Amino acid sequence: MITKTMTIGDIIRTYPQTLKVFEKYGLDCYECQVADYEELEHGAGVHKTDLEKLLKELNEVIAP
Repeated sequence: MITKTMTIGDIIRTYPQTLKVFEKYGLDCYECQVADYEELEHGAGVHKTDLEKLLKELNEVIAP
């Protein structure tokens, strides 16, 4: 399960299928050097993205 305190880099490395969701929300985090240090909650805030919607979609895409 993906949580708001996970770093974006860890999410992408662990669940590469989440890239589509990040791109949908305009979060090109996989290209950013800060991704390894930035928590999802902070990244969503910086990009003015609804954190709850983002978390929901990220977790849906990794669900078996």
